[in-house]
Amino acid sequence: MKKTGLLLILVSSYFFAQSQVFPPSELTYLTSYWKGERFEDGRPKISDELIARARKIGIEEAWQVLYNEGYKNQFEGNWKMVHDHVPVVGRAVTAKYSPTRPDIEALIKERGKKEGRTGNTNAWPIQVLQKGDVYVAEAFGKIAQGTLIGDNLGASIFNKTGNGVIFDGAARDLSGLAQLNGFNAYVRDFHPSFLEEVVLIGLNSPIRIGAAIVMPGDLVLSEREGVLFIPAHLAEKVVATAEFISVRDRFSKDVLKSGTYNAGQIDSQWTEDIKTAFLRWISAHPNEPQITKESLEKFLEKRTW
Repeated sequence: MKKTGLLLILVSSYFFAQSQVFPPSELTYLTSYWKGERFEDGRPKISDELIARARKIGIEEAWQVLYNEGYKNQFEGNWKMVHDHVPVVGRAVTAKYSPTRPDIEALIKERGKKEGRTGNTNAWPIQVLQKGDVYVAEAFGKIAQGTLIGDNLGASIFNKTGNGVIFDGAARDLSGLAQLNGFNAYVRDFHPSFLEEVVLIGLNSPIRIGAAIVMPGDLVLSEREGVLFIPAHLAEKVVATAEFISVRDRFSKDVLKSGTYNAGQIDSQWTEDIKTAFLRWISAHPNEPQITKESLEKFLEKRTW
């Protein structure tokens, strides 16, 4: 056998051996721009406090910050939802599904059983979920027989995470899912069929959701427009900048309405008087994100929004 042929077999064997759980060392490498705490599986551990702040920002502002940073493949639209006004925000746990074939599925399930995994492979990602996680699945857009969850698995997911799901696939039992107060599912469609001819081939690996690339640990941000996947190392910057943009807009509306400043003054480089007025306005509105003078100067200087 030629060396190139042997190398291909060895490489293929390696990736098949890792086809369910992505190696933490590889995940750590691919997310090495993140310098903070990690879960045992290697995922970046964005703080609960930052997730709470992310729930209050707009997806348009967040998208703009990412776009200006060169991250142009992080958004996907065209979804159906259980509820139109229940956002799904949290840390991504990713799963990759494929059309199945008997030999591959048998081997995957045999190894999973040895590892202590139970049930069908679509239940395996649920077993690793933690509070604040978002189950994000690439399921090649399958609808009929592509229903990754029904109301029972939906209840299990919501109980573990307090969150919803993002599926490039389908779900069933829409009426039952709708009764889970606070739960939401972004899916391609709903269908009454059971899951068939689908097998899990990647757990906490990089995945594609439509036009977006998703890494485990990404900050998931959703609104009715669609879903944005924010790389963990940019999450703080995106949230802080989006907060500033939104609070700046509210301040601008107030001072324009009162006649304190005109549109030309607000839309051009801010004077020291406007900066001072902005900081006073922030102090008078304790429910707004509290922005320091130092942070304000950085936002106005870099203007990456």
